[in-house]
Amino acid sequence: MAHLLGAEALHLEYPTRVVFDSVTLGVETGDMIGIVGRNGDGKSSLLGILAGTIEPDSGRVTYRGGLRLGMLGQRDDLDDEATVGFSVVGDAADHEWAADPQARDIISGLIADLDWDARISSLSGGQRRRVALAALLIGDWDMLILDEPTNHLDVDGIAWLANHMRSRWPKNAGALLLVTHDRWFLDEVCTKTWEVHDRIVEPFEGGYAAYVLQRVERDRIAAATEAKRQNLMRKELAWLRRGAPARTSKPKFRIEAANQLIADEPEVRNPIELKKMATARLGKDVVDLLEVSKHFGETTILDDVTWRIGPGERTGILGPNGAGKSTLLSLVSGEIEPDAGRVKRGKTVQIGVLDQQFKDLGRIADSRVREVLSESKTSFTIEGKDFTPAQLLERLGFAKEHLSARVKELSGGQKRRLQLLLLLMAEPNVIILDEPTNDVDSDMLAAMEDLLDSWPGTLIVVSHDRYLLERVTDQQYAILDHGLRHVPGGVEEYLRLRAEAARSGGSATNGASRNGATAGADGNGSGGAASASDGSASKLTGAEARAAKKELSSLERRMEKLTARIAKKHEEMAAHEQTDFEGLGALTSAIRESQDELDELEMRWLEASEALEA
Repeated sequence: MAHLLGAEALHLEYPTRVVFDSVTLGVETGDMIGIVGRNGDGKSSLLGILAGTIEPDSGRVTYRGGLRLGMLGQRDDLDDEATVGFSVVGDAADHEWAADPQARDIISGLIADLDWDARISSLSGGQRRRVALAALLIGDWDMLILDEPTNHLDVDGIAWLANHMRSRWPKNAGALLLVTHDRWFLDEVCTKTWEVHDRIVEPFEGGYAAYVLQRVERDRIAAATEAKRQNLMRKELAWLRRGAPARTSKPKFRIEAANQLIADEPEVRNPIELKKMATARLGKDVVDLLEVSKHFGETTILDDVTWRIGPGERTGILGPNGAGKSTLLSLVSGEIEPDAGRVKRGKTVQIGVLDQQFKDLGRIADSRVREVLSESKTSFTIEGKDFTPAQLLERLGFAKEHLSARVKELSGGQKRRLQLLLLLMAEPNVIILDEPTNDVDSDMLAAMEDLLDSWPGTLIVVSHDRYLLERVTDQQYAILDHGLRHVPGGVEEYLRLRAEAARSGGSATNGASRNGATAGADGNGSGGAASASDGSASKLTGAEARAAKKELSSLERRMEKLTARIAKKHEEMAAHEQTDFEGLGALTSAIRESQDELDELEMRWLEASEALEA
């Protein structure tokens, strides 16, 4: 590996605080480094120093001779009067850039939906961001520095960017430094993690999952002073090990050490107990969307959607930008009414919404945070422990000195913390989260997820943060071709459907009927069953019932075999030499494949069972 960049004894100080004190680090070819840390600790400042846009008070940064370094900052420098095409490829003729496979891939992956001749001044902030990213990636660089590259990208765009970054430099010919709060992206792309905290930069091997393990070990050694963060990260680690097999297969993820650390840690949440509590609070009727359609002018957003939402369901909504996710949430909450069909809400339903625009904070903008909290209830119970509003805010990473600040003076991340707290203190039994990760760092996200784990109610989440969706929801639905479709395989299945639709140029529903996209809860409040176009399930004939029973028996036998196979692999792993990472990786991969197959069979078994019971 060749040395690309070195920083020695960096010191950076602002009038109110010291950001870095004697920081020394280096970057070599092949390094894919993700930078994490709390908001305000200096992540963007570090990128600016390394890129040469910020001058440290002392210390120096040196570069390899002839280093080609490109940077995406949080603000673009695009010319408002230039066109999209000129901003991305300059004055190159169409046949020149079209002959470059990488340029074609970047343009189709990031800005295919934009008008090539549109002026930059006519674009939204998110569209400008994508144009700036495309223009940067088309360049030929030895090293890229990216500050929040996943902002304004949907799930498809983030998946494309991860694949592009992994394949950009063959044979470790370049390096990447990035700041992002998207933990899935960190895990997919990065081979190293730098944590910025307490005026230092601390390196860790591996992506986000490996960083969590090493940080838990670090916090355990630090003991009492880090007890609060240690407990939180142990819970995060427990989910990574138990609930996300695709992540735990990373060779750098030390399996034995991880299992020892979470041996006494309970499951992240008890779905059965939470569902019982949710049913007690809500009853069986929550919200039903029945043959709902919504149009804005001549544009159809949602068409003939039926969705029955049950008590205790934790649902993630997927779809590209502009597909109608926020519209769907507004129909559920009652903020807008459908043009056709109807929305039924249970008598006991109380809906709380965490929106993108902080609309609920507008009426208290001039109030001080302390005054706002004094108007709330005096305590809030989480996992059997009582917390005051101020203690909850501190748990969410809110500094005590900010309690005296006015709401309008808070940063975006601080407003998001306060907004979430006020939402939970109102004790709704249905919570809708619309892009809750905006302006939030990874520590705040972990704290938010920890609070939601013990919350008994129905949860609906729209987010492009794949990690958050997989962490806090138990099922996912996708808006495809103006309809709503259950995707048992989660984000991977959604991306596969989108890719197949793009290849075929046809429907993203992969041959399913429009009304096959409708989904929701059955009469007992359990979700996931598709409804017929008239909103009711048709009864099976005798022959169909016999066939369904036969399929159930076959599925049960296959599930038993897979369960035995997984148990055997776990035994092999326990007996395997722990230093043989390649062998452990192969065993983990085999377990993951079997578990994925088992999950699919279980979903088919549930669908067949529901068909028989109808």
